[in-house]
Amino acid sequence: MDSLMPQSSSDISEWVSAAALRLEDKVIGWRRDIHQHPELSYHETRTAALAATHLQALGYEVTTGVGDTGVVGVLKGGKPGGVVALRADMDALPVEERVDLPFASKVKAMWQGAMTGVMHACGHDAHVAILMGVAEILAEYRAELSGTVKLLFQPNEEGFEGRPSGAQAMIDAGALGDPAPSAIFGLHVTSALASGTIALRPGGLMASADRLRISVQGRQTHASMPWRGVDPVVTSAQIILALQTIVTRQIDATVTPAVLSIATIHGGVRSNILPDGVTMEGTLRAHDEAVRADVKRRIVKTASAIAEAAGAKADVEIGEGVPVTYNDPALTQWGTGSLANGVGAERVKDSRPVMGAEDFSLLANQVPGLFFFLGVTPPEEDPRAAPANHSPLFHIHEPALKYGVRSLAYLAIDYLRRGLPAGSNAI
Repeated sequence: MDSLMPQSSSDISEWVSAAALRLEDKVIGWRRDIHQHPELSYHETRTAALAATHLQALGYEVTTGVGDTGVVGVLKGGKPGGVVALRADMDALPVEERVDLPFASKVKAMWQGAMTGVMHACGHDAHVAILMGVAEILAEYRAELSGTVKLLFQPNEEGFEGRPSGAQAMIDAGALGDPAPSAIFGLHVTSALASGTIALRPGGLMASADRLRISVQGRQTHASMPWRGVDPVVTSAQIILALQTIVTRQIDATVTPAVLSIATIHGGVRSNILPDGVTMEGTLRAHDEAVRADVKRRIVKTASAIAEAAGAKADVEIGEGVPVTYNDPALTQWGTGSLANGVGAERVKDSRPVMGAEDFSLLANQVPGLFFFLGVTPPEEDPRAAPANHSPLFHIHEPALKYGVRSLAYLAIDYLRRGLPAGSNAI
């Protein structure tokens, strides 16, 4: 059978396409099974076992427990060559599903001290199923594979407070070590695109994400006599409004998009008492690391100066989140053409910058990366009106999954076949 394996780019594309179509029902079945049994961050034991068992049956070298619940599978091809990595995240969200499906999640789990519904509201069930399908195609192509493929099934992309992201945990556990890949590829399903559409861009694709916490300390007094204390409520309001001018008035809008949002504010217990303090929390998103650092500096300066002017004190904490998800430009130039060959040029589009964040960015900071979106909104729906990722109504048009399988499988084969070094301009 190995002698019948395709050799040219077009023949390989057709073979991968046929293989993905042949595996479509299996991939959909895996996705439904994982969807019905979602697991929160760092609790993905069942999902990890499903992936590990599948890889072992296909002849991969499998390591489990990587970064807690992560799985790494290594497939050495029959021909010499480089190393490429593919990644899928496994965790679900504390969201109660409201989609009427026969395989809808009924799972509940403890989250921040309360029982809550658990749902694959971001599509990681699809990511795992897609990479399992890719694993099977690559195993079938093994004799002709020029090099080594490393598959990463990653925990905790969504973030679990107090613990490192799953990508960082796997990096710390050596997931990108021996054998070390020269490139890493990944995808994310999205309801913002029509089913089967692929979108990407060079440079910043997704934003950095940092958590912001500002505590304003005033001096409590009767609300009828504000001059006898220091009002942290009014001071906080001034800080919130001033923070918005950092992005709209102090940062060059032509360089990069940035968003600074205050999402919560807490303070006070009675309508006639000005409290001692107010605490607010929010998020900073940016598409450029220099802008990200500049905005952080300005946040501290702005909050501190306004508080001091009011006789209050502002303590600013900015939690170091994930960096910009950065697509290596040369790799993306090559990858855009490769994806066009693999799934059809009509399906590959340019993406606008997205303000959501992804810890794939940490992997791509270690190894040149290429990350792209796969549309999963049914043809009869308008992507602009479809429930967004993280919504309890988020749903997936399952025929889109085969395009995810085709794209990652073809990228891996094509990258190794061409022997492209990281950052190469050779197209």
